[in-house]
This record gives sequence, structure tokens and C-alpha cells, in this order.
Amino acid sequence: MKLKPTREAADLFETVRAIGLTMPDVEATIRYDGSSILKAGGAFMAGLATHPSTEPGTLVVRVDLEEREGFLEDAPEIYYVTKYYRNYPVVLVRLSQIDRNALRDLLAASRLLTLAKGRKRRHHQVR
Repeated sequence: MKLKPTREAADLFETVRAIGLTMPDVEATIRYDGSSILKAGGAFMAGLATHPSTEPGTLVVRVDLEEREGFLEDAPEIYYVTKYYRNYPVVLVRLSQIDRNALRDLLAASRLLTLAKGRKRRHHQVR
């Protein structure tokens, strides 16, 4: 069962959307299940969490797995991960707890990682 984003979460995502759209190659779109996401170079970068294991108002952001451990140790009140997401290169973010500058930095890092992954995939497909 997927969670339907609350109005509050959708409002919080507007800040994510506004910040993300200031970055090159980032677009806002809607996933097949109706949830809002950001894509970088056509690949998933960040979006509202819809899995029932997450807290309301949670953002899923693509990150390097080693980097994620640092986020979890440094700011457990902001960042977390559930068993469902443990094997994916993402971190869960409590949108109500993160400040705008930290969110901007996180999205910028996620954008670079997402674009690099996309370039690697395309390079392997061309061969």
C-alpha cells in the first residue's frame, strides 16, 4: 500500500521544487503513482516518499551510500532510512526539520550524482 502525500507534504515539496528548478538539467514531474518528483537528466533525483515505512512529510533523495552514513550520524533528527530503503542509494529527509540551505546543498549534490550516473549508463549503452 502506497501512502498518498498529504497537503502539508505537497506544500513542503513546493520548496524542494523551487530550489531544484534553479539547477541546470533539473525538471519537476509527476510519477506514475501521482507523487511529485525531481529528475536530473531524465533520472530520479528526489521525490516525496510514498512507502508506508516512512514518516509523513518525508523526501527521498538520491545520495552516495557512503555519504548517507555521514548524514545519518551527523543529523539523525533530519535524515533517516528504513529497512525498505536500506539497499537503495537514497536518504530519507524530514522536510519539516531541514533548513533551506542544507536542502539546497543536498539537492545540488544529488543532482551531480544523478547526472554522473546517467552519463555512465549512456556511455555503456553507446559501446
